Amino acid sequence: MRTLLTFTFFILASLSTFAAKVDTLDIHSAAMDKTYKAAVVLPNSYAKGKANYPVVYLLHGAYGHFRDWLKSTPNKMLVHNLADQYNIIIVMPEGETFSFYLDSPVNKGSQFETHITKEVIQKVDNTYRTVANKSGRVITGLSMGGHGALYLSTRHPELFSAAGSMSGAVDMGGIRNRDTPEKVNKLMEPVFGPEGASQEVYDSHAVLGMIDKIKTNNLPLIIDCGVDDFLIEPNRELHRRMVYAKVPHDYTERPGAHTWEYWENALPYHILFFDKIFKKNGVTVK
Repeated sequence: MRTLLTFTFFILASLSTFAAKVDTLDIHSAAMDKTYKAAVVLPNSYAKGKANYPVVYLLHGAYGHFRDWLKSTPNKMLVHNLADQYNIIIVMPEGETFSFYLDSPVNKGSQFETHITKEVIQKVDNTYRTVANKSGRVITGLSMGGHGALYLSTRHPELFSAAGSMSGAVDMGGIRNRDTPEKVNKLMEPVFGPEGASQEVYDSHAVLGMIDKIKTNNLPLIIDCGVDDFLIEPNRELHRRMVYAKVPHDYTERPGAHTWEYWENALPYHILFFDKIFKKNGVTVK
């Protein structure tokens, strides 16, 4: 019995030795005068060499926080395994519960476009051996984070070489139609303040309204949504508009709803898609 326990301990210790490492990085935001955290998953190979690694920025959804992708997937090692499999750094920054990764026009405490595109990327590039240019940097996310990934990559094509969205909240304008004005204003107060915003303001921040800019940027895009997801129709509309505008993109509908089971299944497809981009850009680590 003692021999069996010793052997089991040895195996577990060996496995932990070869697993990806998770850092928690403190990132001061000058824009918001506050320090936020980000989870950074480093592949096992990172500590063994001197190569610079491509980076995947992975955004969480509404009501979430920066560690969601590490604690909410059924397989708690999903992100670790993908980092190891593809030799990539995966960064999961804080986006608060309802920032939509925008710079709020009324709330100095919600400037998450600036935080991600300037403060987080700079801190990560200064802390780790990264490919510190767009050829080695991509972004994706779920729900609110799907909106954020498409929104930020569209507005900052100089920073990212590809982007993705899983179950993305791509139609901010449609938010006003889902509930009473009072409830919507309360929900979006961190972004638009207690008085809310007009339909025009919501529409101006919606990915659905950015097709012309997306076409101009010509970034490789991967977009998917579950057929039972309450956000399926806005995603279908985004796909239709992209097809009409002749915007190249990878679009998939799969069985599933707005759940972690769905996103656990979807993320590996995104990482495979990005791996092809990194290989094309010549930035993969072997």
